[in-house]
Order: sequence, then C-alpha cells, then structure tokens
Amino acid sequence: TTEIYTLSLHDALPIFFTTNKTTQHNRESAMNGNLDALTTIFTEFYYWVTVVFMFLIHVGFCMYEVGASRRRNHMHTLMKNVMVIPLVTVTFFFFGWWIYWAFPMFPFFGGLNHELGDANLPWSPTMGTNLGDRITGVFWAAFLLFSWTAASIVSGSVIERIRSSALWVHAVLIGSVWWIIDAAWGWHYDGWMVKYLGYHDAYASGVIHAIAGGYALGVIMVLGPRIGKFAADGTPRDIPPHNPWMLTIGIFLIYTGFWGFYAACNVPLISPEVIGGQITGTTWTATNIYLAPTSLSAITFNFLMSLSGGLMAAYVVSKGDAFWTFSGGLAGVITASAGNDLYHPIQAMLVGAVGVVIVYKLHYWVERRFKLDDAVGAVAVHGYSGVVGLIIAGFLLWGAPSSPFEGYATVNPLGQALGAVIMFFVLGFLPAFIVAKMQAAAGVLRIPVEVELQGLDYAEHHAYEDAIVQVIEADKAFLSAKTTPAE
Repeated sequence: TTEIYTLSLHDALPIFFTTNKTTQHNRESAMNGNLDALTTIFTEFYYWVTVVFMFLIHVGFCMYEVGASRRRNHMHTLMKNVMVIPLVTVTFFFFGWWIYWAFPMFPFFGGLNHELGDANLPWSPTMGTNLGDRITGVFWAAFLLFSWTAASIVSGSVIERIRSSALWVHAVLIGSVWWIIDAAWGWHYDGWMVKYLGYHDAYASGVIHAIAGGYALGVIMVLGPRIGKFAADGTPRDIPPHNPWMLTIGIFLIYTGFWGFYAACNVPLISPEVIGGQITGTTWTATNIYLAPTSLSAITFNFLMSLSGGLMAAYVVSKGDAFWTFSGGLAGVITASAGNDLYHPIQAMLVGAVGVVIVYKLHYWVERRFKLDDAVGAVAVHGYSGVVGLIIAGFLLWGAPSSPFEGYATVNPLGQALGAVIMFFVLGFLPAFIVAKMQAAAGVLRIPVEVELQGLDYAEHHAYEDAIVQVIEADKAFLSAKTTPAE
C-alpha cells in the first residue's frame, strides 16, 4: 500500500504543479484584463469630467462678454457666442479632428498621415457608438472644447461692432482649421515642431492662447474700433463694463473651467511600455500631451502659484484696477502654461507675475500706437501672454527633453521663439487679417454705423424688443382703463 501511495503521489506532483501554474496564469490574465478594463473606464471618465469642467469656460466667456458689453448689445453678444458651439462642433467632427491626426509632419517634413487620419474621419467606426473604443469620443470632445475656447477668445475682442455671420466664419476657421493645424505640429507626440525645434508647450500657452490672440489681432486691425473709443486727438477712452458683477463671476467661471483645461492636457494613466520611448520602469504614470511623465499634483501646485503671481502683479501694475486684476490672474496662468509641467512652483509664480507686467504695458502701448480696440483685452491676456510664456520657457527649460522619444531636439530659446512666431503670426494673425480684409471688401464684416449707435439688439432682435414695448403699452392701457372713473 505504501508503494502504491508513493507512486501515486509521485505521479500526481507534475499534474499538481502544471494545474497550479495554469490556474496562476489564468488568474494573472484575468487580473491584467480587469486592470486594462479599469484603466480604460477610468480614462474615459477622466476625459468626460474634463469636458464638463471646460464647458464652464464658455459659460464664463458668455457672462464675461455680456457683462463687458453695453445694454443695447446684450442679446447679440450672447447669441454670437452660443452659435459658436454648434458651428465649431459640426465642422470639427467633419474635418477638424482628422487634421490633428493627419498633419503632424505635413507639409514640410512628410505627407499626410493617412493611417491615423483615416481612423478619425467622420465615417470611421471609432467616431460613433462603439463598445470596442471607449476613448475616442471623450478625447475628441476634450479637443473640441479647446476649439470652442479658441473661437471664444476671438469673439470677446470684437464685441459690439462685428456682424454675427462674419464672426461665425472666423470661429470655424480658428476652431476647426488653424488651431488644430498648430496642435498637430506642436502639440502632438509626433509633431514636426516638437521633433525638430524642441518646441514645448505642455498646457497650451501657444497652441491655444497665442494663436487665438494673434487671430483676434488680425480681425480687429481690419474691423476698427467701436464708435467713441478714441477721442479726436487719438486718446483712448475707457468704455467700462455695464455689469462688473457679471464680469467677475464670468472670469471666476473661466478660472474654474481651466482646471478641466489643464487636466485635459494630460494623459491620465499609461504604462511605459505603451509609450515606447526612453522611459524605463514598470510604474504606470500620468503624462503630458507629449507622453512625458507628469502628475496632477504638479499642475495643481503650478496652476495656483501662477494664478496667484498673476493676480498680485496685475493688482500692483494696474494700481488696483478690478478689470485688470481679474484678467491678470488668467494672464499669469497662460504665461506659465508652456512650462507648468516642469517649473518649480516658485518659478511658476514669478513667470506669471513677470508675464502680466509685460502684457499690461504692451496692451496700452499697442492701443495708443495703432488705435486698436480690444474690447476685453483678449489679444493681451491670451495672445501676448502666450508669446511671452513660450519665450520664457525656452530659457528656463533650456536643454530639457521636449519628448520622451529618442532623437528629438531639446527645449531651446530659438525653437520656442520660432514656435511663438508660427503660432501668433503665421497661423493666427495672417489668415485672420486676410479673411477679414476679404469680408470688409465685400461689406460683410462690420455692422452699419446707424445699427451700432442704435444697438445690435434692436437691429437683429427687434421682434423681441417690439414685443416688450407692446406688452408695456398693453399694461399701461389696462391700468388706465381700471382707474378711469365710471360716467
């Protein structure tokens, strides 16, 4: 019996170990499958939340612009902003998203990337309900909200004198064409500006703000100032906001939405093996848009410190002007955004503060010298801040890797300066100026003088205004009839 037992045990051991290994392998496969599923669902939810937060940016823009405009232009200001949403959304779906994936090397260093571009065409299986791809929709939406932001920046600078139809053309061009080209070149892990210039712009100082500010400058240079903005001797007049409280709430909603903006510039969770660059190790990490490791803690430190530096500097340089103090916080964040994945928090604060001082001085010099009417300071707060931020990052981050991939140029002052010129002037100012000139020549850019004096709300929404007058008159007639003594 003992011999039989021993033989049986001996024969059973290989079976036991084989079975145990198979079970362990199955458990590891299941665990890896569950980890992948959790990562996918987390990433999907992460980007979805950033989209919700970024929607507040556009609520803030609406409130800010309505608060800054005069009463006779409220409805027009609101309507032109609201209609940016569907126009940019539809065009971004049909061709804007394709541009991002197809243009990283086009046209200077290669052809169109048909493989990635075709995968993101509107009829691609990933561009709709697809349980096999949970990420494309929310990632597309995050970029779409960046597009809305670019268009809304332009919208604020031209209030109270541009035709709605003219603005909507510019909104589609900046939101679904020009900014997404610059994103493909300088905000893509395979973009030629990143590879060959060492361009680094982690949180979009250039790819959103500089290009939108440059575009706004091109439009207002052709559009001209509001009636009464400049005195006969050329001295600029201040046209104060009609509702400072609405303006204040609007800017704080933009601050709040910027948390989502910053988070959406990151990839929330990725393994080094997936990146395939120079990163080594096994720890999963968040990365910036270039797939270089970063963390939410890093951007939390630097967002708050650059915001604080901007607010304090704006308060001092503007001598306590409320409009510039609030806007200065945003300008501080934008100036530091190019390098806020790598800056120390004290650096971020100082960069934000220095940027605001430069931007404030430059805004008033340009206004006086060229008689330009930037109604909400969008060119300065976004455009100049973005340019200054890119240039500063070139010096402070000089020699830092622009990418985790081998063979890419490192961050350097020349690459950042060239990037600023491409963003602000080549892709921003120049196309805006040309299109605005064409619109002006066709007589479809600016509203007539009499409409501007009367107010856009009556001119474009007179039925609403007439209805209010009729109701008031009816109420007066009713009250008069009730108080007339009986004969």
